[in-house]
Amino acid sequence: MLAFKIMKPLLLFLLLISLSACQVVQEVTDKTAAANSTISNTAFYKITQDITLINEGPMKPEKHNIWVALISSQFPYQELISREIQPTNYVIVSDEYENQYAEFDFKDIEPGSSAHIKISYEVAINELTYDLVACEGDRPNKYNQPELHIESSNPQIVTLAEELSGSNQSVCEQVRSFYDYIGNNLVYSYNGEDWGAQAALGKMGADCTEYSSLLIALSRANGIPARYVEGLLYLDESDSSKARQEHAWVEVFLPGNGWIPVDPTLGRSSLTREQHFARYTPNHIVVTNGRTPSTLRGASYWSHLYWPGDSTTIRIQDAEWTITH
Repeated sequence: MLAFKIMKPLLLFLLLISLSACQVVQEVTDKTAAANSTISNTAFYKITQDITLINEGPMKPEKHNIWVALISSQFPYQELISREIQPTNYVIVSDEYENQYAEFDFKDIEPGSSAHIKISYEVAINELTYDLVACEGDRPNKYNQPELHIESSNPQIVTLAEELSGSNQSVCEQVRSFYDYIGNNLVYSYNGEDWGAQAALGKMGADCTEYSSLLIALSRANGIPARYVEGLLYLDESDSSKARQEHAWVEVFLPGNGWIPVDPTLGRSSLTREQHFARYTPNHIVVTNGRTPSTLRGASYWSHLYWPGDSTTIRIQDAEWTITH
């Protein structure tokens, strides 16, 4: 566990120094890092996640594990200042995307009783702007294949990607064409489902998962690496109609520039479109990377397993985030 406090002005100074130092290391060790980003502001948040589980069955489970995704430092977007996890009987595990989880074992939960998890964070989030240069150069040979919910080989998506891409367009221009198309044609409607990219082309409506999945699928259909980011969005009253607190967005690899953040959901309005292409607003808080991390088993933010299911029923009674700025 981490638990330390630093005065905010001093922390901001130290954070900027740290990120400057990290930039040198990152350029040497990770050639895919975005090279032309500028930090224009840093926002500080206190975040609490509360999860309550209840045993509604007649017996204790023989086994019951829950994995809760943990907020961590994510260069260059955010820096974890502190983290406190309760209860303390957990282990830290990671997955193929290097996401971190607290794994709890609640096999001793009695019938009719509940268990509570509380995780508290302090996080600094950077506002980033990117000065895109000519989109020329090599691309990493990863994040460019179809996968569950990202149907980049689907004929409808392949055809649309071709139609939106002019023969002389650079990679940057292609991705911008996909971004504009999504903003102009998808209709935002929170559905609480996980339909994926192909479904976004229908008339059922789409939320951040479909907006992001379609942008990734169109990019991958043209051989452009793109990856999924899931996290939190700090919303004030004026932003509450734009998206939900649990949110998803995209990173696209633009040759000569590196991994660039794009939020097609918040960029759907022509009034805000420029603010969310190759820019990172400091109300985005990364929790996990990857469309379907194996540890989450198709869920988001947390997953749990228990057995035998015929003798007990474990239900997540409450799961909520509190974010203060």
